[in-house]
Amino acid sequence: MKLFLIIVIAICITAIYDARKIGDKFFSSTDKNKITKLIKLFGFILFIICGVVLCIIK
Repeated sequence: MKLFLIIVIAICITAIYDARKIGDKFFSSTDKNKITKLIKLFGFILFIICGVVLCIIK
């Protein structure tokens, strides 16, 4: 379980960092700013949840 949470946290950090690249690759240019914000927000929320669960497990 700990390993899974660490992997999810790593994916979230990568998604936050590369949100603009992900938005450019998968979505149209008109929605790029909205999608970038949503990817960053989703990644941050998932990062916080996984971090709290990881701390509770330890």
